[in-house]
Amino acid sequence: MAKNKNVNEMSFLDHLEELRWLLIRSTLAIVIASTVAFFFSDFIFDKIIFGPKDPNFITYRWFCEVSKFFGSTGEGFCDYKINFDVQSRVMSGQFNAHIWTSITAGFILAFPFILWECWKFISPALYDKEKKNAKLFLAVASFLFFLGVLFGYFIITPLSINFLAGYQVSTQIHNDIDLDSYISLIRSTTLSCGLVFELPIVMFFLSKLGLITPTFLRKYRKYAIVIILIIAAIVTPPDVVSQIIVTIPLLILYELSIFISGWVLKNKLKNEQSS
Repeated sequence: MAKNKNVNEMSFLDHLEELRWLLIRSTLAIVIASTVAFFFSDFIFDKIIFGPKDPNFITYRWFCEVSKFFGSTGEGFCDYKINFDVQSRVMSGQFNAHIWTSITAGFILAFPFILWECWKFISPALYDKEKKNAKLFLAVASFLFFLGVLFGYFIITPLSINFLAGYQVSTQIHNDIDLDSYISLIRSTTLSCGLVFELPIVMFFLSKLGLITPTFLRKYRKYAIVIILIIAAIVTPPDVVSQIIVTIPLLILYELSIFISGWVLKNKLKNEQSS
């Protein structure tokens, strides 16, 4: 199957021009989505940002029930108490928090459009058959990203807040958390989880380029498991149930990456034999 011939006709400067417009359109999409989010600040801050600070947050209630089901006491979740206050310590603190939170929300909302723009940029270098999978790529990549964001917000963020808020080196110290520090934790956690959940997509393209093979991923699986367990132990309180809940999705992502890499390699070998 022949590739799009336009890729051979485009010069380096033409590619740079396409990239420039990709960045412009993506930035414009983020700005529009951020503007919409800016006017929903009451909901975003009261219900979303400060949701994990509420002892009745759905995650704490769910972890409490799950811990009890497995015979654990559920300590740290069933009796979760707020022992810190969030404060703005600089004059422009709340305004800056409003702006950057809106931009973060705008990026999350505009992510499918950004993916579409990236797909259009790389599509001239793909086979015609691969171009037909654009909708599938957009749907899967967007689903994984939003799933990661939800996982980061409903699982990792509450666990981190629960652990850090309850960590105490001395009873003489009272936690007065800066607004920027609190929001930064939520922002970095949700976005990083969203990007981590794109691992199968990244592995797909790395396998297409021949940089990753299923043999390589299987060889280093035990090291990956150790790293995942360490991450789960760090972000969760000393509760086995919580660590298992965090570990399982990450292990599934890694195994899915091995499967995808094997599928890509199999198709690549099939195409080479038929040509």
